[in-house]
Amino acid sequence: MTLTIVLLCFFTLLALSMPISLLLAATTAVYLIFIANTPVTSLIQQLFNGLDNFVLLGVPFFILAGNIMAEGAISDRLVGVMKLFVGRFTGGLAMASILACMFFAAISGSSPATVIAIGSIMMPALIKEGYGDKFSIGLLTSAGSLGILIPPSIPMILYALVMNVSVAEIFIAGFLPGIFIGCCLMGYSYFMSRKHGWRSEVHYTVKDGLKIIKDGIWALFLPVLVLGGIYGGIFTPTEAAAVSVVYALLVELFIYKELKFGKLFAICRNSAILSGCLLFIMSCAMSFIWLLTVEQIPVKLAETIVSNIQSKWLFLLAINGVLLLVGGLMDIVTAIIVISPILAETLNRYNIDYIHYGIIMIVNIECGFLTPPFGLNLFVSMAIMRRSLVEIGKAVLPFILIFIFCLLVITYVPKLSTLLPELLLR
Repeated sequence: MTLTIVLLCFFTLLALSMPISLLLAATTAVYLIFIANTPVTSLIQQLFNGLDNFVLLGVPFFILAGNIMAEGAISDRLVGVMKLFVGRFTGGLAMASILACMFFAAISGSSPATVIAIGSIMMPALIKEGYGDKFSIGLLTSAGSLGILIPPSIPMILYALVMNVSVAEIFIAGFLPGIFIGCCLMGYSYFMSRKHGWRSEVHYTVKDGLKIIKDGIWALFLPVLVLGGIYGGIFTPTEAAAVSVVYALLVELFIYKELKFGKLFAICRNSAILSGCLLFIMSCAMSFIWLLTVEQIPVKLAETIVSNIQSKWLFLLAINGVLLLVGGLMDIVTAIIVISPILAETLNRYNIDYIHYGIIMIVNIECGFLTPPFGLNLFVSMAIMRRSLVEIGKAVLPFILIFIFCLLVITYVPKLSTLLPELLLR
């Protein structure tokens, strides 16, 4: 009876389009007042408890670092280095775009920031070199979603918190899947470029090449500093986020000198607004997770699933279908912090590694970034590429199919996600 009331309240408010943070808090309040007969002040305590975690300090820092670099020159320098290495090959400019997205993802941890920073630079360049509008839009919109898979990643931090796993482990687990997806995107780019004769006539002298590398070395060193510091035990992931902000500021203000002090207030304001919204959702979600735990809902769900699905591989196929649907209907924060704890006990019953499942969920949500109505990358691309949602949706369709293929490989080859954590951290 309790479970029925909780679910009825949750889905009723969801159907009424209540903001997800208030929905989660309201559902918890209904349980406390009408079922548990507990003072509603307990909800306030749970909201504070939900944010009482050192790991969450990394979220606003990574958001701020991403916004600083999106406004500055780091993304431009990264693009220059990538064009130097692959620009002269068939499809080289498209490959350079993908590599630039991968490197920027390893700096910012944000998918929208990656689309904005690299897309705004590479879109005009791709069009100028004769790459089709549709292909260019789809490529940049899709490659930008690698921002949440290649560490550091804000969604990975949230997943580590709600599932009680190591941030360092989930970070390092994203490397091989991220490189695999990047290689698949580059393979498709090469195929399309060869088919249409897209080839950039880019030639660099030795002097030009050395200058580009010299200019880009500061941008290339940031992921080495942040990730090397984490895995070398020099600082924690949270401290790494603060280091990334300081480094980005020093490089943008005093080395590249293309970010003006006057822009810092707007950058900090936008970062604070986004961080506040994100952390409030997180706080409400943690109170809802407490409710699920008290009512043993994950345990009951696990018993139901295991009794009806005998194979763990069939379960993973089914859960991928659910997550693909959810990724298109929910925002990323909701998908991670609501669904993951509900399925935790089921994962234990099937002996599925939490790290492996975390990567599966992140890739599913990458697909969600590319599908309406909550496909955030689609709306970001609309703003910077000045195209309609229908045009952008059609452009990303082939790339969604590539992501689904990669998702199936990652799902059924667990070692792709667990190999590096097992070798380096366990």
